[in-house]
Amino acid sequence: MSFFAPRLARVLPSPTLEMTRLALEMKAAGHDVIGLSAGEPDFDTPDFIKQAAIEGLRRGATKYTAVDGTPSLKKAIAAKFARENGLTYTPQEISVGAGGKQVIFNALVATVGPGDEVVIPTPYWVSYPDMVRLAEGEPVFCPTAPERGFKMRPEDLDRVLSPRTKWLILNAPSNPSGVTYTADELRAFADVLRKYPDVWVLSDDIYEHILYTDAPFSTLAQVAPDLKDRVLTVNGVSKAYAMTGWRIGYAGGPAALIKKMGEIQGHSTSNPATVSQVAAEAALTGPQDFLIQQRAAFRERRDSLVAGLNAIPGLRCPLPEGAFYVFPSCAGLIGTQTADGATLDSDTAVVKYLLTEALVATVPGSGFGLGPHVRLSYAVSGDVLRKACARIHAAVDKLKGVRTDV
Repeated sequence: MSFFAPRLARVLPSPTLEMTRLALEMKAAGHDVIGLSAGEPDFDTPDFIKQAAIEGLRRGATKYTAVDGTPSLKKAIAAKFARENGLTYTPQEISVGAGGKQVIFNALVATVGPGDEVVIPTPYWVSYPDMVRLAEGEPVFCPTAPERGFKMRPEDLDRVLSPRTKWLILNAPSNPSGVTYTADELRAFADVLRKYPDVWVLSDDIYEHILYTDAPFSTLAQVAPDLKDRVLTVNGVSKAYAMTGWRIGYAGGPAALIKKMGEIQGHSTSNPATVSQVAAEAALTGPQDFLIQQRAAFRERRDSLVAGLNAIPGLRCPLPEGAFYVFPSCAGLIGTQTADGATLDSDTAVVKYLLTEALVATVPGSGFGLGPHVRLSYAVSGDVLRKACARIHAAVDKLKGVRTDV
């Protein structure tokens, strides 16, 4: 009899964390590895946020708080939702956790059981399916196509919803594809969802402020207010405010769901770090002008990286609309041979080749539900991105049988 719970047999290791681990091991061994695998901004947390945390520590922000967030942080989150998204939430409709990941996990564990299905468009953030499996539910994937910009269509959604569907997870701008949806596109999804009154929507808006389209950011509960009572709108400070290590995520949703999420958190981690909550409150209530500057820097990096990758034989890279990742096809490299005679038969093999030959750490698209692709993060400087493209180009030039017609 195995000592470990059977549910763990359904869970796969995170390919993002695995590639980060391998890259760190190679760096520790003295190799000059360029890491493009982690989804972490290279910008530092703004000084006014750090100063707020320091002042909070000095006045004693070191004790337990309410399990799912301090009243003052919830007030700041409610103001953010109202100001930026046109959404009204009471404190009883807001949950704060140790990162967006915990908030999503709490929601799924609170609602999903054996036989329940959760619809996830592909490509997807690697943790969604495994969180569903840990909740003993079944992930149901809604395929999208690169030629349609990785966008899910209303008819695609209608095709995968069923009486067993508990949730639709909608992440836009998306990790890894950068796809986003206009207000009209979200309204079209709402038309489909109205036919399925028992389906809830988890709207993961963590990349809200990293958007490059002319159209403003929209979220489902905003454009379809009649569905708000079955939408959980998730966000956090990690990406926009360069606060990944502070571990603060939050959500607005129906009070009954928020209460159950708090009960789960109360028996797992209790409250997020008190000083991090102070910092998150400062982030949401302080100056926001630096977000424009950071977005401009990300856009410049995006454009440079896409151009650099599209100049490499065997790679085809679309222009993402948001977030800080690109998701190029590497179909032209599948079946190629390395100098020592090995065959690159998958995107995982391509990624390992790029790590060992080019010393560039990326992540295989198959870990995000769609191969053969590669995910690269451009949350690094432009100089580093140009260096990475040059290395990848040189490594690809050593391969035999590269195709440019796929």
